[in-house]
Amino acid sequence: MATGKINVSVENIFPLIKKFLYSDHEIFLRELISNATDATLKLKHLASIGEAKVEYGDPIIEVKVDNKGKKIHITDQGIGMTEEEVKKYINEVAFSGAEEFLEKYKDAGKDAGIIGHFGLGFYSSFMVADKVEIITKSYKDEPAVHWTCDGSPEFTIKKAKKEDHGTEIILHIADDEKAFLEDHRIRELLTKYNKFMPIPIKFGTRTETLPKPEGAKEDEPAPTHEVDDIINNPNPAWTKKPTDLKDEDYKSFYRELYPMQFEEPLFHIHLNVDYPFNLTGILYFPKLTNDINIQKDRIQLYQNQVFVTDNVEGIVPEFLTMLRGVIDSPDIPLNVSRSYLQADGAVKKISSYITKKVADKLNSLFKNNREDFEKKWNDIKVVIEYGMLSEEKFFEKAEKFALYPTVDGNYFTFEELEKKIKDAQTDKDDKLILLYASDQEAQHSYIEAAKAKGYEVLLMDSPIVSHLMQKLETTKEKISFTRVDADHIDNLIKKEDTAISKLSDEEKDKLKGEIEKVVGEKSAYTIQLEAMDSSAQPFIITEPEFMRRMKEMQQTGGGGMLGMGNMPDMFNLIVNTNHELVGQILNTKTAKKRERLINQSLDLARLSKGLLKGEELTSFINRSYEMIK
Repeated sequence: MATGKINVSVENIFPLIKKFLYSDHEIFLRELISNATDATLKLKHLASIGEAKVEYGDPIIEVKVDNKGKKIHITDQGIGMTEEEVKKYINEVAFSGAEEFLEKYKDAGKDAGIIGHFGLGFYSSFMVADKVEIITKSYKDEPAVHWTCDGSPEFTIKKAKKEDHGTEIILHIADDEKAFLEDHRIRELLTKYNKFMPIPIKFGTRTETLPKPEGAKEDEPAPTHEVDDIINNPNPAWTKKPTDLKDEDYKSFYRELYPMQFEEPLFHIHLNVDYPFNLTGILYFPKLTNDINIQKDRIQLYQNQVFVTDNVEGIVPEFLTMLRGVIDSPDIPLNVSRSYLQADGAVKKISSYITKKVADKLNSLFKNNREDFEKKWNDIKVVIEYGMLSEEKFFEKAEKFALYPTVDGNYFTFEELEKKIKDAQTDKDDKLILLYASDQEAQHSYIEAAKAKGYEVLLMDSPIVSHLMQKLETTKEKISFTRVDADHIDNLIKKEDTAISKLSDEEKDKLKGEIEKVVGEKSAYTIQLEAMDSSAQPFIITEPEFMRRMKEMQQTGGGGMLGMGNMPDMFNLIVNTNHELVGQILNTKTAKKRERLINQSLDLARLSKGLLKGEELTSFINRSYEMIK
């Protein structure tokens, strides 16, 4: 038996490893399973090229918990190590690697945003164990080796009795880490980090029911037997070729990824590229709701089938973080902070590739089955609109498939819409006015007034639509979005012909004064007297497009609105000077009756705008009954 001292300058590196990496101590299992997988895959490669004179067979990795003995065993059937290799890879490489890692990151602290401490490898064992043993036998014809270290720089190494090639690591779990001796905790970690590792992982056994033998009685129990409980799927869907997968395979994999999701995804996008970087994966468009699961079930990042994180910001474009699925790439740097990711060339290329693939998929879905795409539009529009706002390249591609639905349930691309409304909805200044509603019920009367003129009214009701309209107006020439209730319909699309007022200027001034007396000087209403068609309503309340849109943009963030404070409600009260009732108000002899007519007309306008509530609504109802009497 030999003993020795690990040659590191830090006198006792183990407490430092434990202290520094404490918040992530569960990853020891991920690291040891990754090492076991590498050892097994290396043997497969050596066997395939004839360098290893062994049968590769169907190797597994086994994890056992010995609760009484306070130990965890991790055993593989890989290439194993000779005594010289143990000295080199464990005593020299592993611990000098540990020292280097600590030196590099100790000042950054635990909150530096280091994502996935890959490469911690073997020494992460000491985060949970106060003693570690390695029993290993190389595939070469050399004796087995038993290495032991108790968390100090001292180690012992001796010959071992082990017949088969491979490595067993025994962790003597520290008293303050006893949670890792619970079967359910280890199963949880294996499922989290190693669910899709390429080598089967055995964790215990399970009982399997066999078919009943012929002639068995009905009440006779079916026979059972114990089988290895393999807790991972070594060949997940994203590692296969798209041509080898059916639609049901993609759906089945989605259920495997998110067992608590009961709704089917709308569609999937299979990623597969090997130049100029390596990336595979499957992204799913879920049915987007206000459900909290949107936050919980996120895209998962893997590296060679090992789970790293489900916080993929900086790797996946922000607008696609609402999607679900898997991305697997060995080219994403992991031991770095998120700010570094933003500047990394490979990551930028990966982000651009994902954006392009999503845009191409959406375009092909639109072209191949437009009817189905239209049906799904409401479930996917937030992602697409957000992408159009935040990614210039996506905006350019989305021109082909982004849809603009109307209140009548028709869907147009921008180009189709432009052609359809150009003649009717171009104003006197040659600007194309796109009318839209955000709430069909609340804006019903305004929508009907626009439709009566033969205008198309879009239904644009997503939370970020104000920002999108602003973007479209600045990108395209001579267009303007206007909500149908922003003004009287004749003013929304100004044509040359304007109606002549039945009232003289003197009568208008008098009427405006009377209305101001009732409405009050400090009201939110700006009174505008306009000559309109006599069939148009006498009092119309509108909210100026610019002010309302600024307010909406402020509520959803951005738009340079931060310094404006909370913007007040501001409305226009448009009085139709050609309506019979308006003439009646002007000519009423008694002030009391005039006031009642103005109040009643104003309240009717407020009611149609959804602004009459509470005490004022009760008062209006009571006044209306009095007038009927």
